[in-house]
Amino acid sequence: MEYYNQKTKITASTFGVLLGIAGIINHGIFEILQGNTSTNGFFIEAIGEANRFWIYGTEGAFTIIPNFLLTGICVILAGLAIILWSLKYIQVKQGTTVFFSLLILLALVGGGIGFMVFFLPTWAFATRINKSLAWWENKLPTQLRKTLSKLWAFGLFATSVSWLIVMELGIFGYFPGQTDPDSILNIVFIFLFLTVFLASFTFICGFARDIEERK
Repeated sequence: MEYYNQKTKITASTFGVLLGIAGIINHGIFEILQGNTSTNGFFIEAIGEANRFWIYGTEGAFTIIPNFLLTGICVILAGLAIILWSLKYIQVKQGTTVFFSLLILLALVGGGIGFMVFFLPTWAFATRINKSLAWWENKLPTQLRKTLSKLWAFGLFATSVSWLIVMELGIFGYFPGQTDPDSILNIVFIFLFLTVFLASFTFICGFARDIEERK
């Protein structure tokens, strides 16, 4: 099935890959490092004390699997499935439904909770891959649409960088010029919500680009 909106598809694929990578690196690997031990409940700290780089670098998560080793393996498998699906199949019929299901699976097996504020808008905008963009065409004035279309690549890059910073801060808690953990935690939240804003902006730019390219 040929997808309808190419730039929208590329945007969704890129963000899907980033979400899968975050699950693997920030959660799966560190859960495996905690070994064949019990999680002692549904809510866990993906990064154990032995592998923690800063006081808030715990990467809290929820898991239905009562074992850290199995949890980590399942997270890595789910993350790889999300990456593969995002790259190859998100544009097919029911592609975004499977994408949503895989992200929910990632959350259930220990892939984290905070990433949901990024994945929900990603999934919502991705549902427009094979849909008409007539509503957006009517709402975006011609000149604004042309300007936004030119900003699509910048938005894609900026969102990716912002999310990678969130990933780094989540593990290492390093930010230039800052040593206070509470200040760094606030910076984490700033970049997290900045990522959501940039992702939404990038999708809108992608819509504008797709409309302009069809014209």
